[in-house]
Amino acid sequence: MVRRVAVVVLAFLGFLVSAVCADDWPQWLGPGRGSVWRERGIVKRFPKGGPPVKWRAPVAGGYAGPAVAGEKVYVMDYVRESGEAFNSPSRRAKLEGRERVLCLDAADGSPVWQHEYPCSYNVSFPAGPRATPTVADGKVYTLGTMGDLRCLDADTGRLVWAKDLKQQYNVRAPLWGFAGHPLVDGDRLFCVVGGQGSVAVAFDKETGKELWRSLSAREPGYCPPIMIETGGKRQLIVWHAQAINGLDPETGRVYWSVPLAPSYGMSIATPRRYGEYLFATGIGHKAALLRLGGDPPRAEVVWRGDSRTAVYCANSTPFIDEGVIYGVCRQGELRGVELSTGRRLWETYGATTGTRPASYGTAFLVKHQDRFFLFNDQGDLIIARLTASGYEELSRAHVLEPTNDGLGRPIVWSHPAFAGRCLFARNDRELVCVSLAE
Repeated sequence: MVRRVAVVVLAFLGFLVSAVCADDWPQWLGPGRGSVWRERGIVKRFPKGGPPVKWRAPVAGGYAGPAVAGEKVYVMDYVRESGEAFNSPSRRAKLEGRERVLCLDAADGSPVWQHEYPCSYNVSFPAGPRATPTVADGKVYTLGTMGDLRCLDADTGRLVWAKDLKQQYNVRAPLWGFAGHPLVDGDRLFCVVGGQGSVAVAFDKETGKELWRSLSAREPGYCPPIMIETGGKRQLIVWHAQAINGLDPETGRVYWSVPLAPSYGMSIATPRRYGEYLFATGIGHKAALLRLGGDPPRAEVVWRGDSRTAVYCANSTPFIDEGVIYGVCRQGELRGVELSTGRRLWETYGATTGTRPASYGTAFLVKHQDRFFLFNDQGDLIIARLTASGYEELSRAHVLEPTNDGLGRPIVWSHPAFAGRCLFARNDRELVCVSLAE
């Protein structure tokens, strides 16, 4: 009897520990923008028939991934009312409609509140918003496709403040829309805007007041800002279409700048910090490993990629683990690359397109303990091990239908969220919550 009670108590304590260790997913790439899921009690392999779906909720179009915080899910979409929607690599579609911020109950998907505003689109690939909401200190910060920056009360949806970045900074929306997920750090909100002297802008997160602006470039690119610390100095990293830059987050002063210009202005993938190194990658064989220095902050190029080396991510962000870079190239090649040299170790299409190249084949990588969860653009969720030796697929389940068009093939290009031992993923019709509890 004593032994049985002890087993029950230990099991209960294990449950409590797992619950305490539960993470929110309050922004792009999760806590700290690290693409690491830390919750315990997660399934090792999917059951026959796939993981159970807890709920489905209707949404409209968009690429913006969900954020999960405080037992609520936040996601943006676009309700088109008129105009012809088409996906072109060079032409802009003109649409009329409404952008919305939706807040749902994470437990059952029921609506909590909705905030919407009219929005005219003039962009390519016009399905809807690109930027994942950022939730911090009781507020949710959203950035729409055409540059509508908004701060809402996270509990009620009440508008706290709003800015039209196009109008305030006299800029045109990029071809593929505003896409740099806003970053909250301390009392500041950092955004990639564009224009002369205002590629990077810091706002007071409570009032929306501009604190500083910095950097100029032909195009702002699509890469979200990140915050790092090296040599005792905190740095805001901003990669626009021409160069990657380290800034003083207090003043916007540029510490260093390294030229790095991906094709078509497509600085997209979030730069990755690994020890003293920073890695950035984009299409057109544009990748660089930088070594970060101390006082004053500086960066020197360790290596640059070429057609025979490295990995050149298009839509997704790479991950660095134990000295190896893992990332997905423009044709869907998942590659393992030696960090110190850029030497390719292996590649496979198994996680993305199957067996052959496909334009902008995509998989989003999230580390969980000794495994990775990969969500690809066909709506498959994969559990795999990624090592210097190669790709080892452990389990796969189809969780969402690809409802958009990616240059002639069906795709879903939206990064999921992992929280509450669940996957939250969206297409242009629904947001789905899938249990991944062991």
